[in-house]
Amino acid sequence: MEINLKDAVKFNWGFQGALQGAGTPNQAGIGAFLPIAVGENSVFFADVLLNANFADYDGTSSIINTEVAGTTISTSTRLGYRWLNSDRSWMYGVNAGYDSRPMNTGNADSGVTLYDKESAFFQQIAAGLEAVSDTWNFNAYALIPVGDTEQSLNSRYLGGSLDTYGLDVGYLITPELNAAVGYYYQSGDLGEADGSGVQVELDYQIADGLTAGINVSYDEAFETRVSGNISYRFGSNSSAAETKKKAWQKPTIQALSESVKNRNIRVHDGADPNAKCKLFDPFTGKVAVSASASSLFSSVVNVDPNYTNHWHCNPGAPTRPPLDRGGWQHFVPS
Repeated sequence: MEINLKDAVKFNWGFQGALQGAGTPNQAGIGAFLPIAVGENSVFFADVLLNANFADYDGTSSIINTEVAGTTISTSTRLGYRWLNSDRSWMYGVNAGYDSRPMNTGNADSGVTLYDKESAFFQQIAAGLEAVSDTWNFNAYALIPVGDTEQSLNSRYLGGSLDTYGLDVGYLITPELNAAVGYYYQSGDLGEADGSGVQVELDYQIADGLTAGINVSYDEAFETRVSGNISYRFGSNSSAAETKKKAWQKPTIQALSESVKNRNIRVHDGADPNAKCKLFDPFTGKVAVSASASSLFSSVVNVDPNYTNHWHCNPGAPTRPPLDRGGWQHFVPS
């Protein structure tokens, strides 16, 4: 059956959600695909998402050290152009856009107390290339932070949005099941996150418009991360004849009105070399000195020698911890 794209490519909207991953939050929201101009073999479109970002799992930071606190609202917008080749065996696409991510911060995932917790706001521009056949699908993308890309999260850590460049290659195992493997390179956040990573994703179409998936990624900064996602889209073709619906289920036709992938602003945190470190007297609970962490241990503090083994450094509460507790730094005057 000859397919008229003006019948097959329509406005659609729905809901999506995902669990926290490598630098990405627990989130849920709404999205919409808006065809602006549909031609004989092409579509110019806008694709928008609005997500609520929730707190990390207790004791497990999505950004390495500092737990993300809820709730903030992130946005993602794409403008794109997709077209079919002459025999409609391949769909190709280009897209670009802007994403924003406010972020509230909580405790350290080590359980150590952090001071001066702050919120942050990250932004990025993005671009992507797509190619889809009845069996294969390819997705190349670039996520490029703009604005203030490194921001203070608390008295110890800086958070940085990551440049991410990647390529995903997918294979349609069955009409409902798609498997994809990907490579990505990330950089930023004082150089602590620089390096390559790999990911594997399985997506299964449970019913018309309803898709669930699982993603496993690995890189040296985040190590192994497992995340799940789900989405449901309300189409405007529910009243169409079954013969037309079957024709529209061709992967290249469906791909014309799918939401663009890879849109999260990925964040990693690391120790702030200029952070002020507070030294407490555990017997009085008062701050004795505050200095940068890099220079603190070369400082000379005039204290009673009997107390020198009892000083400790923020992060931490002004009480003496066990000597082997992770995250504590003990001060011995030179």
